[in-house]
Amino acid sequence: MRALKTAFAAGVTALVMMASCVLAQGAETISGLKFDHSMELTYAEQFSVDYYEDGYALIDIVESGRFLVVPENMPVPESLEEDITVLQQPLDNIYLVATSAMDFFRAIDGIGNIRLSGTDTDGWYIEEARAAMENGDMIYAGKYSAPDYELILSEGCSLAVESTMIYHSPEVMEKLEDFKIPVLVERSSYEPHPLGRTEWMKLYAVLLGKEAEADGFFAKQEEQIAEVIGKENTGKTVAFFYINSNGIVNVRKSGDYVAKMIELAGGNYVFSDLGGEDNALSTMNMQMEDFYAGAKDADYIIYNSTIDGELESIDELLEKSALLENFKAVREGNVWCTQKNLFQETTGLATLITDMHHLLSGEEVSDKLTYMHHLQ
Repeated sequence: MRALKTAFAAGVTALVMMASCVLAQGAETISGLKFDHSMELTYAEQFSVDYYEDGYALIDIVESGRFLVVPENMPVPESLEEDITVLQQPLDNIYLVATSAMDFFRAIDGIGNIRLSGTDTDGWYIEEARAAMENGDMIYAGKYSAPDYELILSEGCSLAVESTMIYHSPEVMEKLEDFKIPVLVERSSYEPHPLGRTEWMKLYAVLLGKEAEADGFFAKQEEQIAEVIGKENTGKTVAFFYINSNGIVNVRKSGDYVAKMIELAGGNYVFSDLGGEDNALSTMNMQMEDFYAGAKDADYIIYNSTIDGELESIDELLEKSALLENFKAVREGNVWCTQKNLFQETTGLATLITDMHHLLSGEEVSDKLTYMHHLQ
């Protein structure tokens, strides 16, 4: 009997050890730190976060790098692997160049941590960012390809948050790192699910120690679209595009988060099999004739104003191409334009999905929509 009890106890111990191994599977072993748990992510696929005891956190961003967040007044672990960049809290005086990330900081009450901006005052549509620039709490430090290094150094910059555009100016990234300024490249726009993009606020919350704020805000976003998701598809088709100065049409690929938003709203993106894995871009260009062939029978067309500017009338749209006059949506008056602030207000995607749902459901939407307006 004693032998049986001993064997049973050994078996339980082994199961506990196995469970612990499974729990920590995939977590990076860092000398001197004890793994605690991993961040639970519902939609985001482009980053992960592992937490260690005493407040340490390891952020891993796809194709961008690994960053160890070290709590204030805590030592940096010895023998770190060379590819891990240390971010010592408090992370104040951030140089924010990735425009779309500002709204994540706003959502977690973190704009006060940003001292340096890659966008000047008149380029901001986020009210809190513009106000911070106007009262001097945030100052312009140059765009991604031409930063004001002297100003950045004099302000004691602790972190540069860049968009993937920085890869077009690798010498800038190298110089910032030579100055011992860590560079984190934002990749939220590569998330295939719209709420995956919004979930990036949790990454920035780790930097500032504001996880509770991010969790609360994100939960409200999920609640907002819960009423929309799961409703019967309307069967309506939607084209989402803009036309550049050369007359080329820019559209979203089928796997892009905008196409997913249309689906969640109860519609069908008109280009169901567009694009592939040949590159990481979420958009592609096509000739107007090809766009006409694929989108002329779409029930709704939505013009993307975030790049080319807002339109106010059908006539302005037709100035870009006379072929658009033959589109079903144009003939039936189902033409809409996004607001210019949409690109910067990245936490508004749940609201945009709701906007689209109202539209596709045939509701009276004149006073309901936040991010789109009707072209007449």
